[in-house]
Amino acid sequence: MTVTTLPTAQAPVPVAPPAPTATTAYEPAPAGTPADAPRVFTVIAAVMADAMPVGKDQKNTHQNYNFRGIDDVMSAMAGPMRKHGLFILPQLAHHQQRSDGKFTRALITMRYRIYGPAGDCLIAEIPGEAFDTADKSMNKAQSAALKYLLFTVFMLPVDGRSIDDGDRDHPVPDDERQPRQPQTRRQPQQRGQQRGQRQPQRQPQPEQPRRDYKAEAEAATSEAQFEQIRAEAVKAGAPPEYLASLDAIAEGKRNDARAPQRSGAGQPERSNRPAPASDATITEAQTGAAAEEALRLAASRAGYQTLDADFERAYGRPIAQADPSTIHAFRAMIEKAAQ
Repeated sequence: MTVTTLPTAQAPVPVAPPAPTATTAYEPAPAGTPADAPRVFTVIAAVMADAMPVGKDQKNTHQNYNFRGIDDVMSAMAGPMRKHGLFILPQLAHHQQRSDGKFTRALITMRYRIYGPAGDCLIAEIPGEAFDTADKSMNKAQSAALKYLLFTVFMLPVDGRSIDDGDRDHPVPDDERQPRQPQTRRQPQQRGQQRGQRQPQRQPQPEQPRRDYKAEAEAATSEAQFEQIRAEAVKAGAPPEYLASLDAIAEGKRNDARAPQRSGAGQPERSNRPAPASDATITEAQTGAAAEEALRLAASRAGYQTLDADFERAYGRPIAQADPSTIHAFRAMIEKAAQ
C-alpha cells in the first residue's frame, strides 16, 4: 500500500507594503497674486546665492567619520530664507517602524512644501531612514530627510576646509587619517589621587557664531579693511556668487564716495574743466592692468579657453571693468584648480 503525504496549508508570509515613490510637483500662486511678486523658483535661486558653505564639523565616533550636522545646515539656511521670504512646511507622507528587540528601524517619506512670497510652492518628497536603540529613530529619520532636502534643492557646497568625506562607502580607520603618534610612558598617579576618583569632564567648546561677511563689508571704512573681509570669506570657502555680491557692495561704496558733493552756501563754483588724473587713479589703472595680465597668464598655463565668458557670468561684468581684488580671487581659483 502506498501512502501519499498531502501538502499542509502554510500561513502566508506578511509582506510590508512598498513605500510610495517620491515625487515632485508645483502649485502655482493663488488667483489675484501680483504679477511682479517673485515666484518660488526665483527665490530659491536667490537663497542659493546667499547661502554659505557648511563644513563637516561633526564627528561620528562610533563609525569614525566626519559629517555635516542638521543644526549647522539649518543655521546656514535660516538667514537667507528669512531675507528672501522663503519657508518650508513639512508633512509625514509615509512611514514604517519595526523593532527586533534591540534596534528600532524607521523608514519614512517626508513631503515638503517650499513656499515663496507669492504663495506658490514647490512640493518635494524625500526619503529618510534611521536606526536607534531607544525611541529616537523617527526623529533621526526626519532630520536626515530635511538635511538632504536642503542639500539637493539649494546645492549647499561643502566647506573647502573639510577634508574628511562622511559619504564614504566605509569608515576610514584612524591609522589612515593621521600618522601614528609615538607612545609615551604613562605617568604615575599623584599622591592623594584615589583610583576610583572621578576625573573632571571637559567642558564642550562654545559654538562660534556664523559670520555675516556682507554686513561686515557694508560696515567697512577702508579698502584695506574690505580686502581683509573678502580674503577671509574666500578662506571660508565662499562661492563665486557670494564673492561677487561682496564686490558689488564695495563698488557701490566706491561710487558713493566718488559722487560729487552738493555745493553749499558760500562755496565757490567748480570749474567744468575735467580735473587731471591723480596719481592714485593712475596707480589703480596700472594695478588693474597688471592683475588682468596675471589672470590671463594663469588661464593660458591652465589651458582655460572660456575665461572671459566664465568671468562675466560669475561677476556680471567683463574683466576690464573688474577691480584688482576680484581679478586676483578668480586667478587664485584657476591656479588652485590646475594644481
